Formats: sequence, C-alpha cells, structure tokens
Amino acid sequence: MAARTTVITITHNGGLVIGGLLKSLPADLPLIIVDNASKDDTLDIVTSLRPDAKIIRNAVGLGYGAAASQGLSEVTTEFALLANPDSLMTQDAIDALVNAADQYPDAAMFGPLHKDGNGDIEPSHDVELWKRRSYGKEAYHCVPEGALCVEFLSGAVNLVRMDVMKDVGFYDPEIYLYYEDDDMCMRLRRAGHGLVLVASSVVTHLNGGSVRPNRAYYWEKFWNIAWSRIYFETKYKGRLAGSCLGIKYALRYAAKALIHGIALKRAKGWRDLARSAGSFAAVLGVRASKLPR
Repeated sequence: MAARTTVITITHNGGLVIGGLLKSLPADLPLIIVDNASKDDTLDIVTSLRPDAKIIRNAVGLGYGAAASQGLSEVTTEFALLANPDSLMTQDAIDALVNAADQYPDAAMFGPLHKDGNGDIEPSHDVELWKRRSYGKEAYHCVPEGALCVEFLSGAVNLVRMDVMKDVGFYDPEIYLYYEDDDMCMRLRRAGHGLVLVASSVVTHLNGGSVRPNRAYYWEKFWNIAWSRIYFETKYKGRLAGSCLGIKYALRYAAKALIHGIALKRAKGWRDLARSAGSFAAVLGVRASKLPR
C-alpha cells in the first residue's frame, strides 16, 4: 500500500539530535530533509541512516517557514508530517494523527501531545496569540482525554492536509523565524479549517540540539522574535497597530537593555537590545526574510 504521509524535517546543525528522529521514524514513510546550511555532520548522519531521503540543501539558512515551504512543495502524498529534528516519533503516534484526519475531514492540521525528555507533558496547543495574556497558562494546561479543537498548534510536530495547504498557501515567506506557526494556524482557521489536538498521539520533544548558542545566535533569536511579533500584528491588525506596538516594544526593551547594562547583566542587556533593534526594524520595514523579493 502506498504511503499516505511524507515526513518533512528542517535541519540546521542538528547532528546531536537528528539520529534519534530518523531511528524513530517508520522506514516506509517518504522523508524530505531541508537543510539550512548546516556546518556539522547532520547530512552525513541522514545519508547513513536514511539513504532514501530526499535532501534539499540550502547554501544559506532560509529560516524555518521558507524551508518548510520548500519541503511541502515536493510532497505528493495526501498528508505531510512536519517534525523538528529534536522530536522522537512512533508508528502509533503517526497512525493516530492520520486516523484523526480521516475522522475530522473539515480540519486541516493535527497535533500530538508533547512530552519532554523526562516524560512530562509540555504545552503544544494554545488559544490564539491575542488571547494568551488573559487566559494565561490555563489555556494549555488542560490535557484532554480525546480530540480537542484548538486555536493554535505547535509547529514542532504536526500533520497537515496537503490539498488544504496548497489551497491556503504555504508558510509566509517574509517570516524568517518565530510566529510562523501562529500565522499558519491563523490562516487555516480564517479559511474555515479546524485544528485538532489528538490526545491519543504522543511524541517526545527534546527541545534543543539543533543550534550552537553564542552571542550571534542569541542576537538573531531575540531580534527575530521581536520582528516577527510586530510583523504579525501589522499583518492582521494593520500598519498603525503594528507601528504602535513596535515603537512601544522598541522603547521598552531599549530602556531595559540600559538598566541591565548599568547593572552589568550583560546577557540580559544583549537580549533586550536585540529585541529593541528587531522591533525598530519591523516598524521601519526592514525585511527579516533571506529570500529575494
């Protein structure tokens, strides 16, 4: 029987974790690896463990969303399973997601419950972005016994229906890192498709191992967190709302960076300076994407 699901994994210096994922995947599922300019042994491990995998090699890192879109464009099966390289899968977990997709044909995305390396449940669903402050942690502390319709599913591991993805469109090419999953969930819901958390599907998410943290990494991380948040606000609430939030964040984090600098808390100062710079950049219309226009 032909496979109904293709697995897509985005890698960037993921040599510490990619082997675990590959060994956990059913060998009969087609696999696409999109590599964002890894400098380590990631692809050596891939070719050793899964010589059948289709590998897309990017000369420069394009970010998560753009790389995921590259993988999705190569899928010919009914479903695609996007799985971070630091996740561990099982046949049962994947089967449960596909079964849920058959049971709920109006839904477009299906997410598993996540457990960390210690076996504890970690958040993998939530309300939409603008509701999170009022709901706090209550929105995702609920661990359902069955399928649950939700407003947001983590981008770390999820199954998507390919005909819907082709209709709605793949990931926003302007988002380099962060909030691309919020954006995708928002677009699917606005197009009339549900998102389902599947309690009978459980995966392990190790949370780490795909990067080598340093000052440049932390600058890129917090710059993009800020930039993407302002971009998201602008995209869905308009330029005025985005500019107001961006200026607010830029000034707030600049002040915090100064305070941390005076207190000689350099790491926190660096983080907040990056947030301030990313917020200002978004307001000024600076692009985060590495793709050509």
